[in-house]
Amino acid sequence: MLKQSTLAAGLLCALFTSLASPSMAQDASSQRFNEALSPPWQNGANDDATDRGFDFTVPDADNLADFHGDPVNPKLALYVGGNYFFAMAPLVQAFEKLHPEFKGRIYWETIPPGLLMKQLKAGGTVTVGNMTWTVKPDVYLAGLKKVQQFVADGTLDAPAVPYVTNTLTIMVAKGNPEHITKLADLAKPNIKLAMPNPEFEGISRQITDALTKAGGPSLATMVYETKRKDGSTVLTHIHHRQTPLWIMQGRAEAGVTWQSEAIFQEQAGHPISHVDIPASENSTAIYGGAVVKDAAHKEAGREWLQFVRSPEGLAIFERYGFKAYAGGGKK
Repeated sequence: MLKQSTLAAGLLCALFTSLASPSMAQDASSQRFNEALSPPWQNGANDDATDRGFDFTVPDADNLADFHGDPVNPKLALYVGGNYFFAMAPLVQAFEKLHPEFKGRIYWETIPPGLLMKQLKAGGTVTVGNMTWTVKPDVYLAGLKKVQQFVADGTLDAPAVPYVTNTLTIMVAKGNPEHITKLADLAKPNIKLAMPNPEFEGISRQITDALTKAGGPSLATMVYETKRKDGSTVLTHIHHRQTPLWIMQGRAEAGVTWQSEAIFQEQAGHPISHVDIPASENSTAIYGGAVVKDAAHKEAGREWLQFVRSPEGLAIFERYGFKAYAGGGKK
């Protein structure tokens, strides 16, 4: 009798579920984990270690996508603002061809610049999940104004070296199903946004400027405050990873990123596209770097800064839509 009543209850529950949400099975299927869309997106190319030992990477459960190379006794350690994580593998490979003594001995991180500075101030120690390790940087690379600020306060050594520029775009799903055509469309209540966190992602300042140009302070307030309060704007911690991932997962429908990031996603074959922002509303970032005060490998750091503004380095950046900073390629 108990078995029969339990079976009947199960059948009624299944019937109710199917009536209440006939597309539930399809929705569940569409949300299944797709390893090909999950970071890291470069098939191991962003690991400079020559001896990788046992390979244990399990997207999405065990994955350190923004930490690269062997942290034990590197000859060059780079703290790189994550906006061009995808360019680092070819940059490192080209640098090592010019300087073979660094082969397999470069370590780099690509989390947001504000978080990199927090790590630098913590003596180079970082914790991710259950793992804690320490790598002090030789070079810090971020927006030029921030680099100049940290040179001025003595955290970094002069000079601050500019090398490339970048502009903003609206990242959307392939095919642009929400028909977003301009920044003002982001204010629509039905558009779910993934936006960089102003607390530590420098891009948020440029985005706020662009939104203000496009629709005045009210547009910036709508996107970053009103929609955040109602839940239709969610802030990222690592926009260059989370924005495209959330769009591909259906958790967001758009987000403002650097143009280079959308270009990389499209080149990788992911279901991502972008909407151009006119120059009159756009904002341009200048990337710069400097050697860290008391760095262990100052000469190596200076060689890296010389390389990123060389013709070889700039050619790699240009693959993703970056432009050489005026005069940056002459040395």
